[in-house]
Amino acid sequence: MKVLCYGDSNTYGYDPKGFFGGRYPKESHWVDILVQRTGWEIRNEGQNGREIPSRPFQYQRAGELLAQSPPDVFAIMLGTNDLLRGYSAVETCSRMEAFLRYLQPKCGQLLLIAPPPMKRGAWVTEENLIAESVKLAAVNKEKTDSVLWNAVGQTTPSPAMDTRRTSMTNWSSMRNRPKWYSWCMICTS
Repeated sequence: MKVLCYGDSNTYGYDPKGFFGGRYPKESHWVDILVQRTGWEIRNEGQNGREIPSRPFQYQRAGELLAQSPPDVFAIMLGTNDLLRGYSAVETCSRMEAFLRYLQPKCGQLLLIAPPPMKRGAWVTEENLIAESVKLAAVNKEKTDSVLWNAVGQTTPSPAMDTRRTSMTNWSSMRNRPKWYSWCMICTS
């Protein structure tokens, strides 16, 4: 299976402790662990600082990535930087909803992954930001279910999963999913 992982520094594997922006070692970075556990061909298109695309040229760039080497699954994990720039969880998910509407006709399967909730630290000092990051998964699911499922002519989003309550070995639609996904959905067109 060919998977394109499109995201921010969480996808890239940025190690904030590295002075020059290095990556976490392969044994602790989620994209590389996914490769090790599944054997899938994964292209990491994580970019430090990336927000959910909201401008035509950003949409076009994402479309170009899909066209270069069409994946079986386009996995998206974005939203952290949108929250850091001051967008609420609801506003962040509205941006994701618009991006998904653009992507839907261009790819076969979308895997939408909510970023893990933020924790207090050097980058995150406000309690409100932490609270919004916790809400992101639930709001993302609520707002994007209709976009993904209406596009494929289904009325119920049964493959939506809250992985906080799901063990790694109990996933039916993709094998060996990692436990660090807070929520994800697969949609086949």
